[in-house]
Amino acid sequence: MKMNKFLLGTVTLLAGMVLFSGCGNKSKENNLSSNDGKTKVTFWAAPNPTQLKYWQQMAKDFEKQNDDITVEVTQMKESPSSEATIQSAIASNTAPTLSENINRSFAAQLAASQAILPLEKQETFESIVQSRKMSKTIESWEFSDGSQYVLPVYSNPILFGWRLDLLKELGFDEAPKTYSELLKVVDKVKKTDKALWAKKDLADPTAWMRWFDFFPLYDAASEGASFVENEKFSADEIAMKDVFELISTLADAKVLRTGEATDPFENGDSIMTDLGPWTFPNWEEKYPELKFGENYTVTTPVVPDAMADKETISTYADAKGIVMYAQATKEEQAAAMKFLAFVYGDEQNDMKFLEMTSLIPARDDATENDTFKAYFEENPAMKVYAENVPYAVPAMDNEKYNDIQQAFGEQAWVPAVRGEKDASTAVTDAKKAVEGALQ
Repeated sequence: MKMNKFLLGTVTLLAGMVLFSGCGNKSKENNLSSNDGKTKVTFWAAPNPTQLKYWQQMAKDFEKQNDDITVEVTQMKESPSSEATIQSAIASNTAPTLSENINRSFAAQLAASQAILPLEKQETFESIVQSRKMSKTIESWEFSDGSQYVLPVYSNPILFGWRLDLLKELGFDEAPKTYSELLKVVDKVKKTDKALWAKKDLADPTAWMRWFDFFPLYDAASEGASFVENEKFSADEIAMKDVFELISTLADAKVLRTGEATDPFENGDSIMTDLGPWTFPNWEEKYPELKFGENYTVTTPVVPDAMADKETISTYADAKGIVMYAQATKEEQAAAMKFLAFVYGDEQNDMKFLEMTSLIPARDDATENDTFKAYFEENPAMKVYAENVPYAVPAMDNEKYNDIQQAFGEQAWVPAVRGEKDASTAVTDAKKAVEGALQ
C-alpha cells in the first residue's frame, strides 16, 4: 500500500477556521501536565498500525528513563483526511504537542498560519540532527524563510523498477540510465504488445499524482532544483523541457499505457514502473516469483545524456516528518524535544522503525552503518533506497502546493502524456499554470 497518498484536496477544507492570534504559548487545561505533576507530551502517530505500534513502544521506553514526563501516543484520524483532522484540532485549540505524518508541502500551510514552530530554534534540534547522522538529508527540507519546521522521520526515494527478464528478451543486459538508452529500449518495446510504462495515474490530473511521475524525472534532470520558491515559479526550465520532450516522445511512440490494468509491472505487461519501498512486503506475499537482481532491479530515474557521468542522481522523496504545534507550552516543548532526542539518539530505534514499517529512516548513513548491515543484506532492494536518501528531494514548501500541482497536471502534464500537446507548448502552459495558481 502506498503509505502517503491521502486525498489532499481536503487539506484546505478547514483552513478558514484556523485563527492563531496569541496561541503560541497558550496553556491548554488538559495538556499542561498530568494529574501526578508530570509534564505531558501528546503525540499523534500516522494512521498506520505499524507506526502507531512503533511510537507507543518508543514512549514506553522513554518513560522508563524519564519519570517526570508522560508521552501519550494516539493514532490520528484519517477521515476525511489526516490533514483535515489536524486543521480541525488546531482551530479548536486541541492540537497535540507533536505529530508525525507531515510532508513539507502541508507543513508550509501550517507554517503560513503560524500553527507550527520552527524547530531550529529549539536548543536540542541541531544535536538531534548530528546524532542521527542526517545533516545531508535535512538540507533539502529547509524552508524558503530559512527555518526547519519538520524533523524528517522517513524518506522514501521514488525509484524505478525494471523487468530485467523482459529487457533481456529485447536484447538489453541492464536497465537504461539515460534518455538515449531509454529510447533504444522504446524502439524495441513499440514492436511488441508490452508497454514501457503502464500506469493509469499518468493521465490523472489529481495533484499528488505528480509526486510519482513528473517530480522524480524533474528532480533527476535538474539535480534537485526547486520548482516553486519564495512564492514564485523557480523551476529549471531547461530540465523541465527535457522531461516534457521525453514524455512527448514516449506518448508519440505509444508506449505509455494509461488504461485500467491489474499490476502490469508485476504481471509482465510493463517494462518499468515507479516504485516505493512499501511495495516489497506486498510482493513477498503476492508475487514471490519476483526476485531482485534476477528478474527485476531498481534504479534512479533516467537522466538527460549530458548527465551520463553523474555519480549521484536526485529524485523525489515521498517523505514525512514530525512537527511541533504552536499551542504547546514551553514546558511541553522542552519535554517533546527531550523525547525526540531520546528516539533519535540511538540508531537501534531507527532499525526498529525500518523493520516494523518498511519505511526508510531519514538518515545519511544507513548503508554504511553496521546496525543496518544485516537487514540490507537480506533486503538488497531496500538498500538501493537507503543509498539514495541523501539525494531525495521532498515536496515543495508552498501552502498552495495542491492548487499548483493540480493546475500543472491539468494544463501541461496530462495533455503531454495523452499526446495532445507537444513538449514546447506543454512547457509554456506549465509555467502559466503554476504562476496562475500562485497569484
